[in-house]
Amino acid sequence: MAGKNLDPSSSPRALLGAELRVAREAAGLSQAELGEPLFVSGSFIGQLEAGTRRMHIEFARQIDNILSTNGFFVRNCGALAKSKYPNHFAEAAEAEAEAKTIREYAPLALPGMLQTEAYAREVFIAYQPTATDEVIGELVANRLHRAKLLANPTTPLLWCVIDETLLRRVVGGTKVMAEALRHVASLIRRRRIFVQVLPFAAGAHSSMGGTLKLMTFDAAPPLAYVQGNAMGVLLDDPATVARHSLTYDLLTASALSPSQSLALIESAAEDYEHDQHA
Repeated sequence: MAGKNLDPSSSPRALLGAELRVAREAAGLSQAELGEPLFVSGSFIGQLEAGTRRMHIEFARQIDNILSTNGFFVRNCGALAKSKYPNHFAEAAEAEAEAKTIREYAPLALPGMLQTEAYAREVFIAYQPTATDEVIGELVANRLHRAKLLANPTTPLLWCVIDETLLRRVVGGTKVMAEALRHVASLIRRRRIFVQVLPFAAGAHSSMGGTLKLMTFDAAPPLAYVQGNAMGVLLDDPATVARHSLTYDLLTASALSPSQSLALIESAAEDYEHDQHA
């Protein structure tokens, strides 16, 4: 193992993951064998190596000891610790950037990657009513930065189920809502995303507990992310991810078809536009 630090201008997680794979294989250990003394699964080690999960300092110390890498991983954890996102969401955001597919259920607000600047600003002000304009501006900028993932014409494939509540809850006024829904409709019409609306008529459903995000990757096991108020958990246990995947499948079965959903979204946008003119 080279003693020199990684270049932080590159992709730190990907580089560190590649170095971890080299060091593990040089030590003659499988992913599961390295994970055992860390009390994590082999799939977790695979996600570290693929760069879809961040290596935390406590793991770095143990890995340096197990693989005799002379403090290499501890020294290079600093680049990974820096994130523009809140601690509870940082790992999920990093995984999002590497994902091949993202499936998301949003019950309360439009998914972050689909929000307009005005809509995101109103959401953050509601979450943090005492924050300064500078703080709110930085939060909004980071959210819009995430949305740049959709500039790629095909990857990631994004499939969202949104609750009808999102269409009826007026965030920031009728002008903000009309703009936000027209933006979502535009992405759908460009065939960049898939969206289904879960209508009020669906009644009780499989994800009454809150938000859900499922991500798949080319070279790593899938992940699930569940989120609450100022908290979130990234899950990699295969059985748990499979259970959440079934939850999402049941949501899509209860939701309106994509074409019906688009019609409802555009109808709601038109209603908000009409209210403005009235």
